Amino acid sequence: MIPILVTGKSGQVGWELQSTLAPLGAVTAVDLEHMDLAQPDSIRRVIRELKPEIILNAAAYTAVDKAESEPDLAMRVNGVAPGVLAEEAKRLGALLVHYSTDYVFDGELGRAYTENDAPNPVNAYGRSKLAGERAIEAVGGQYLILRSSWVYSARGSNFVLTVLRLARERPELSMVVDQSGSPTWARALAQATADLLRKKELISRESGVYHLAAGGHTSRYEFAKAIIQVMSEVSGVTDGWARVKPTTSDQYPLPATRPLHPAMSKSRIQRVFGVEMPSWQRQLEGFLRDYAVSNAFQRAARKG
Repeated sequence: MIPILVTGKSGQVGWELQSTLAPLGAVTAVDLEHMDLAQPDSIRRVIRELKPEIILNAAAYTAVDKAESEPDLAMRVNGVAPGVLAEEAKRLGALLVHYSTDYVFDGELGRAYTENDAPNPVNAYGRSKLAGERAIEAVGGQYLILRSSWVYSARGSNFVLTVLRLARERPELSMVVDQSGSPTWARALAQATADLLRKKELISRESGVYHLAAGGHTSRYEFAKAIIQVMSEVSGVTDGWARVKPTTSDQYPLPATRPLHPAMSKSRIQRVFGVEMPSWQRQLEGFLRDYAVSNAFQRAARKG
C-alpha cells in the first residue's frame, strides 16, 4: 500500500484525514510529540525514516490572536516548516499537500478572490501562512496548496462549538456582521482531499495553489444564527437558546485584525480536478446531525 504521512494527528483536519485516507494507503499520523514542526531536524528525521509517497501537512499554528505576541513561533511552524516538508518531499519524489487559509488576503477586493489575486495578509497568522505557501513554491516538486476557510469539527476549539456552548449559557450573543467566510467542515475537507488524491497523476501536471472550501459564504452573525437554528431542529431542543445580536468588528476588538471579506472563488479546482465541495449550509447540517447523534449516544452510554 502507498505510505501516507499526515501531520497534525490530533487536529481538526488531521483527525478526519486518518480515516478518510485509509482506503488509499497505509496512513501514519504524527503529532507534536513525534514531529515538532518548529524544529527542522525533527521534520527531516521522521520523513527520512518513514519515506512516504504522500505527505499531508494538516498541522499548523492556528491561534490567530496569540500569533500577534508569538510571531516567531508562528513563522517557524507555518512559514518555515512547509519549506522543509517540501524539500524532503521533493527529495523522495513524494507529493506534498499543504493546507492554508483565506487569511492570506486582506478582504478588501470587493469580489471573490481567485488564485491569481495578490495576497496581502493583515495579521501575523496570515503572514506566517503566506510565507509557508511561498516556501513550498520556491522548492517546487509535486504539491497542492489548499486554501480553506473557517474550518470546524467536533474536536478542538472552533466557532461552531463555541457558539453551541455559549448559546446555552447566555441569553444573548453578539456576532459581527462585517466579516464573511465559507464555513468548512473538516470531514468534508478531508473527503475532498481524498477525491483529489485519486487523481494523483493529474496533480503531477497541475501542482499549485487552489481554493478548497465550502460553497457560498456568510457572515459570522448569519452563521451563528444558522448554527442555533439547525441544532435546535436536529436535536429536538427548541427552547433555551440565546438570541443572536449583530455587531461590528470595531465594537469587538481583538489582538489580531481580521480580513473582513476574504471570500474565495473555488472555480479553478472545479475546472482542473472536478472537485466541488457542498454548500456551507449542507455541511453545517451534516455536521450538526452527526454531532447531535454522537452526543445523544454518549449521554445514553453514561446512563447505561
